[in-house]
Amino acid sequence: MRNTNGFSAHKILLLVPFIFFLSCATGGTAVSVSSPDAVQPRWELVDDSVGGLAWYTGKVSRPRMEFHALRVDLSDGELRIAVAGGAYIDGGGLDTTLSIKVSSFVRENNLLAGINALPFDTVSDREGEPRVNVGLVIADGVMISPPHREFDALVFYTDCTAAIMAQPAIESFENIAEAVGGFRRILEGGEPVPRVKNLTARHPRSAAGISPDGRYLYLLVIDGRRPGSAGGTEAETALLLRALGASEGINFDGGGSSALALRFSGGDVRVVNKPVHGGIPGRERAVAGCLGVARK
Repeated sequence: MRNTNGFSAHKILLLVPFIFFLSCATGGTAVSVSSPDAVQPRWELVDDSVGGLAWYTGKVSRPRMEFHALRVDLSDGELRIAVAGGAYIDGGGLDTTLSIKVSSFVRENNLLAGINALPFDTVSDREGEPRVNVGLVIADGVMISPPHREFDALVFYTDCTAAIMAQPAIESFENIAEAVGGFRRILEGGEPVPRVKNLTARHPRSAAGISPDGRYLYLLVIDGRRPGSAGGTEAETALLLRALGASEGINFDGGGSSALALRFSGGDVRVVNKPVHGGIPGRERAVAGCLGVARK
C-alpha cells in the first residue's frame, strides 16, 4: 500500500527512526562507544540562555556503562561556583549541616546544576537529618568542615582559578573562595595516577576534572548497580575525564550517592542519571556536601 505522496509504508517506517536519531544524537540521548578512552563528547547547552554550561550523555560498551557529564566554563563571568556542606536550618550557622538530595540542593538554592561531592556519615534517603562531612568544605570563604588527612580536594580560588590538591597540603584558606573534598586524585598531567591502574572495584562514580588550561570544569557521573550500567573503576573514571577534556581529576563519593542534577530551559530541575539507593534504581540518596553552579 502506498500513501498519497508515493512513499511506501515500509519506507516511512524506516525513515521515522532515522529522523529521530538525527534529532536526538546529542545532549540527552546516549551515544555508544567501545571504551572509555574512545569517547568524543558532543556538548549541548543545558539552557540556551546560559552559554557557559553544556552537557553530554554517553554509553560505553566495554565495560557496559552509562554516564552523564557537565562542562562548566570557569571563564564565563556570568557563572559562579556554589558549595554547601548540606542543607541549612533557617537562622542556623554555616556549620549546621543536614542531609539534602542533590536535586533539592539545586532547586532550593536556584542553581543551574549540582553534584554530590565528599563522603559523609549516616546513609539514608531522608532529608533534614544531621550529617557529618568527612573532609574539607569551604563555602564563601568560610570553612564548614576541616580537611581530612588522607583525601584530596577540589579548590576554587578568589582569582577564578581551580586546582586539585591534597587536603593536608592546604596551609592557608585566605585566597580560597570555595572548596569541596572528595576521595583521592585519579588523573594527573593527563594520565591516570599509578595507584588506580590495578584497582578493579566497580561502582557508580561521581568525579570532577579540570582542563589543561584551567578554563573548564568537568563534572561526571557514571551509573552502576543495574543491568544497563555496571559502574566504573577509578581508572575508567580517569579515562572518561580525560576523554571529556580534563588533565586533572578527582574521585568524589560514589555508590548510591552519585547524582547529577541540572536545571533546564523553563526552570525544570531533574536528576539526569539514575541513582540507586537501597538497591532501587531511581531512588535518590540524601547526601551532605555538594558542589553546584549558579548565575552570578
